[in-house]
Formats: sequence, C-alpha cells, structure tokens
Amino acid sequence: MQVREMQKLKVKITGSKVHDVGYRVFLVNKALSLGVDSFNAFNTYFDGTQTVIAIIEANDEAIEEFKNYVTDFRPKEAIMENISFEDYRNTVPPIERVMQSFQMEQWGKGIPILLQISEKLDNNTSILKENTSILKENTSILNDFKNETNENLNRLTNIMTKHDVDSQERIANLTVEISAIKE
Repeated sequence: MQVREMQKLKVKITGSKVHDVGYRVFLVNKALSLGVDSFNAFNTYFDGTQTVIAIIEANDEAIEEFKNYVTDFRPKEAIMENISFEDYRNTVPPIERVMQSFQMEQWGKGIPILLQISEKLDNNTSILKENTSILKENTSILNDFKNETNENLNRLTNIMTKHDVDSQERIANLTVEISAIKE
C-alpha cells in the first residue's frame, strides 16, 4: 500500500470584489468535496486590494484538482484579477475550524440585524397600540353618533306619524264639511 504524501499550498486570490461574494465558502465547499481535512480561508487586503487567502493540506491529486478548480471557477459576483499559488510550510488547521469561524462571523453580522428588527417591532407595537387606542376612541364617537342619529330618526318618524294622523283627521273633517255643504 502506497502512502500518499501530503502537500501544503497557499492560494492568494486578489481582485476588486473578492470579499462578501461567498468566495471562502465556495473554496471550503470544494475542499470538503475533495475530502480535505486541513484547510483555512480568510479575507485580507494586500496593497489596498481585496484578497482571499486559502491554505490547504492534501495529497497531490487533491491539491491539483483544487488548483484547477480555483483557476477555472469563481463565485458569480466575484471580480477576480489574479490568482497565485505558493508552497506553505506552517500548520494548516482542521477544516472544521474555518467552518466554525464562518458561523461566528455570520452570528456577528446577524445579531445586530436581529436587534434592529426587534427594535423596529417594539416601535411598531407601540404605534399599533396608539392606533388601536385612537380607533377605539373613534369607534366610541361613531357609536354615539349612530345612537344620536337613531334617536333623531325615531323623533322624526314620530312627528311624521303624528302628521299623518293629523292629516287624516283633517281630511275626514273636510270630507264631512264638504258633504254637509253639498246637501
């Protein structure tokens, strides 16, 4: 059984837009697909230019495939200008460490957003309570207006009914008087 010798490689990817486009996750996913156990990737700047550094420790075959992949593919939004490869001599951490680092980074981005959402919900709840109070007040005013309108309508109906009764009595009296005059 032949033991494959492990190689260490440092990849430096520079460009005007290589941060915040998913480059590191893109590289980790490829390393995982190759069965790599030791890998790291991080964002930095070199001479003011966005740079992604990836460090991989793997057998020759996996290193070659990783190099080809990095050369041929990139995240959709990335604007990459240069890729360089060099041997690496230091320790490469376990791939789980970079994945945990991503997780913590995302929590660091997510927690302030969640706090903003919570604050906005608190503000909206306060506004909603205020509007509910106004709505209850307006509902009370409308109910009072409705009751007053119904009372006025009832009075008017009573007046009209009395007027009808009075009119019918007058017509009856006039009919009697006219009949008396005709005789």
